[in-house]
Amino acid sequence: MSKSDSVDLSAFSIPGTSRGILDVFGYRYLLRLLVRKGILTRYHGSVLGWAWSYVKPTAQFLIYYMVMGVFLGLNRGIEGFPIYLFSGIVVVNLFNEAFGNATKSIVNNKALVKKIYLPRELFPIADVFIAFVHFLPQLTILIVVCLIAGWVPTVVQIAGALLAMLIVVLIATGLGLFFGSINVSYRDSQNVVELILMFATYTSPVLYSFSMVQAKLPGWLYDIYMLNPLTSAVELFHSAFWFPTTSETADRPEHLLLFALISLGVAVVTLIIGQLVFRRLEGRFAQEL
Repeated sequence: MSKSDSVDLSAFSIPGTSRGILDVFGYRYLLRLLVRKGILTRYHGSVLGWAWSYVKPTAQFLIYYMVMGVFLGLNRGIEGFPIYLFSGIVVVNLFNEAFGNATKSIVNNKALVKKIYLPRELFPIADVFIAFVHFLPQLTILIVVCLIAGWVPTVVQIAGALLAMLIVVLIATGLGLFFGSINVSYRDSQNVVELILMFATYTSPVLYSFSMVQAKLPGWLYDIYMLNPLTSAVELFHSAFWFPTTSETADRPEHLLLFALISLGVAVVTLIIGQLVFRRLEGRFAQEL
């Protein structure tokens, strides 16, 4: 037996092998560094700094409220329309930022991707974490406004809001992995993602009520509409934040919990597909960048 045969190599792994998202948990320190870097550099050199995290959603809300609520009259029939509107906006903003940034994460970090080995999933997942951190100031504004309006939620409603955030994070991560890996070779993917993000606000009940959709669509098409994970997440937020501030006589979607659980399943399947496509293509990242 040679000397090399007696060496225990069980503690070593073949360079370049990856277990996908599972490996991210083994690089927690590096993940924290990437998240911290993204948070600190976002408003670097800005006078207002983190205040922009409050100014932007507030300005967005005012525009939507004036144009859609006042001028087009979509606020009619929706009690407490400002809270209804803003509770939907914050959900869509979380999805848009997480998905949009994750799509560009590999390209934006090409210097690291080309020089050293590390789980490539770190980059899109770090961007999703960064989007969630930027989501927290918006959530804070929503909670403060709801408290002023007499918000007294139930445990079930709070659990629904947490479920909504989980659905959005999972679907954004899955789509980010999918389009982020394709975007390395085909930069047109960014344009496709921008189209998806442009429609995100209008394909979920943010600017209008679900009952308007229910009245216009046949039953089977309405069910498909409700199975959109973003739609379920928005309605869960409405139930958690808007509904307790009203007289609680407003219509709520029937079988919302069932739709939400199915949407969670769709989000998990999307995450799995995104991971499989990502792993299939990541071997070409360094050459394509």
